[in-house]
Amino acid sequence: MAALRACGFIVFRLASCVPPPDNIEYLLLQTSYGEHHWTPPKGHVDPGEDDLTTALRETKEEAGLGAEHLRVVDGFLQELRYEVRGRPKEVLYWLAELRDPGTAVTLSDEHQDYRWARLEEACALAQYKDLQDTLRAAQRHLEAQKDKQ
Repeated sequence: MAALRACGFIVFRLASCVPPPDNIEYLLLQTSYGEHHWTPPKGHVDPGEDDLTTALRETKEEAGLGAEHLRVVDGFLQELRYEVRGRPKEVLYWLAELRDPGTAVTLSDEHQDYRWARLEEACALAQYKDLQDTLRAAQRHLEAQKDKQ
């Protein structure tokens, strides 16, 4: 059985007036269906679409943030594998910075709320260990990049 494949972005913004690393805030969307879980913007790959295009399209559809709003961070790609109702699922996450931290998020019908959260709050909202691990990996990647600058 082929795995369901989804792609998305861990979107973050840098809050002003807060010293690093606490200035990194992650975008989580709360679904309007099921258990109302919190998740980064993501969605299924359409036929003929490449993974990064899917991630960009879904982020635009679910959060109103398009490629013009995002700066994709080099060198970060996380792959999660788990089962949904007995079917294998793969999710790929890239990391992207919101260029203007003041840009408004516009939700679709699929979500009822959103939050910008620092790492620990984001992990508490995320609930699933593999998503928490992905958020922590993103944080480590960003802190390592800062050290190089």
